[in-house]
Amino acid sequence: MKTSNSTKRVFVIGEAGVNHNGDIELAKQLVDAAIAAEVDAIKFQLFKAESLANKFASKADYQKRTSKESESQLEMLKKLELGPDSQKKLLNYCEDKIEFLSSPFDLESIDVLSKLKLGIFKIPSGEITNLPYLRKIGGLKKKVILSTGMSNLKEIKDALDVLVGAGTQKEDITVLHCNTAYPTFFEDVNLLAMVKIRETLGVKVGYSDHTRGIEIPIAAVALGAEVVEKHFTLDRNMDGPDHKASLEPDELGAMVRAIRNTEIAFGDGVKRVSKSEESNKLVARKSLVAAKDIEKGVVFTESNIAAKRPGTGLSPMQWDAVIGKKAKMDFEKDNLIEL
Repeated sequence: MKTSNSTKRVFVIGEAGVNHNGDIELAKQLVDAAIAAEVDAIKFQLFKAESLANKFASKADYQKRTSKESESQLEMLKKLELGPDSQKKLLNYCEDKIEFLSSPFDLESIDVLSKLKLGIFKIPSGEITNLPYLRKIGGLKKKVILSTGMSNLKEIKDALDVLVGAGTQKEDITVLHCNTAYPTFFEDVNLLAMVKIRETLGVKVGYSDHTRGIEIPIAAVALGAEVVEKHFTLDRNMDGPDHKASLEPDELGAMVRAIRNTEIAFGDGVKRVSKSEESNKLVARKSLVAAKDIEKGVVFTESNIAAKRPGTGLSPMQWDAVIGKKAKMDFEKDNLIEL
């Protein structure tokens, strides 16, 4: 389906994240599912667990609920790694079928993805206050998608300043409004913050969603999101921290179709009669008719004319012009009035 020429196509990212559970074959199945759902890109994550978290780091509440209680964050992350070799294999697997993206979580991972010649660098929410990390990505002068979960407007501006100061053009940055709770409650979404980011900081915006269902991403598109990111999995019942808050493949496809339909519905903003409703004008609108039999020479009054369907005669907007004139012929009840 094609969108209106005046409407930008929303860039839809299927966030595979760590829902491969460290298994590249499962990751390839996620790629296949993303292609079937017709998203624009699939995104994984690249990190070295020991560079991402120290041995004392605790897990987020949602991770505690969806992983072994005795397992530390570091132990959990080690099982979810897909290293540089796997990233390259996935990039090749995606070639000519879907755009491959991967979020780096450390400086070494930025270098790896840069060597793979990724055209877009996706910065996860947790790195928005990581100065050396932001500076390194900014220096690549690539397109950047910046997630902003857990942040305020000043922190977003500071991150933008670092990226732009390091060499990235501001017009190449898209800022995603985001809430990092898995799942995010509707009352915590605050979708209008996305609009505020755009208006205040003068950047392109999008939305990274962690709510259940697909309603909120569609609403984000209606509010002007140019990028939408959504977690998906092959099966929500699988073991792992993110599966429970992810869409399954058929739901991901439904979200994409809803986004594309929303794009089409935007139109060009000119209020006009559409081709599909042109014929309805004659059926649904009204004309001036005789409310009773009227003899030639009788004066038209508010008691002997009425407005009724169809709209094939004089418009009721001419009511005042007709009142007070004399009938030039006989009219039976419901005949269209002619002057």
